[in-house]
Amino acid sequence: MLVDWNQILAALGETITMVAISLLFATVIGLTLGILLVVTRKGHLWENAAVFNVLNAIVNVFRSIPFIILMVAVIPFTRLLVGTSIGTAAAIVPMVLFSGPYIARLIENSLLEVDPGVMEAAQAMGATPRQIIMRFLIPEALSSLLLGLTIATIGLIGASAMAGAIGGGGLGDLAITYGYQRFDTIVMIITVAILVVMVQGLQTAGNILSRKVRRR
Repeated sequence: MLVDWNQILAALGETITMVAISLLFATVIGLTLGILLVVTRKGHLWENAAVFNVLNAIVNVFRSIPFIILMVAVIPFTRLLVGTSIGTAAAIVPMVLFSGPYIARLIENSLLEVDPGVMEAAQAMGATPRQIIMRFLIPEALSSLLLGLTIATIGLIGASAMAGAIGGGGLGDLAITYGYQRFDTIVMIITVAILVVMVQGLQTAGNILSRKVRRR
C-alpha cells in the first residue's frame, strides 16, 4: 500500500502544534504552581500553610487521574472552551490540565534542590522575596528545570498520541485510524518511528542545553 506522506506530514504538524501550545500554557501554570508550592511551604519565603495545602491537594488530584480518563471527564469543559470535543484544539485542553500539575511537581522538586545557603546569602544582601525567586532561586535551579521541562515535553508527546483515541488528531489519530483500524502496518511503523525520533531528539537537546546552563 502506498504511503500518503502529505497525510503523515499533516498529522506531524498537528502533533507539534498540540505539544507546543500545550507546553506553553502548561509551563505557565506549572511554573506558577511550582514556585508557590515552594515559597509557601513551612520555613520558606512566604510561609502560608493554607495556600500550600490547597495547592498541594489540587496538584495531587489532577496528577492522580490517568490522561485517558481526564480527556473524557473534561469533555463538557473542553466543548465550552473551544466549541468542540474533537480535533487538535480540543486535545490541547486536557493536555494542559494533565501536564500543568505534573510540571508543577517537577519545578517544585528542582527548586527544593537549591542550596538554602543561596537564599540566606540573598536575604543577607537585602534582596526582596521577588528578587530572591527571580535572580537566585530560578537561575540556580535552571539546569534541573530544563531537564524537567524536557521530561514534561516528552510526556506531552505521549499524551498527544493517546488523544488520538478520541479523535484528537495528530500522529496518534493517524496510527489508530489507518494503522490499527485499517490494518496498515506501514503507517503504524512510520508513526511509531517518528515519535521515537522526536523523543530521542528532544531528550538529547534537553541534556545538552541543561549541561550548558549548569552552574559550575
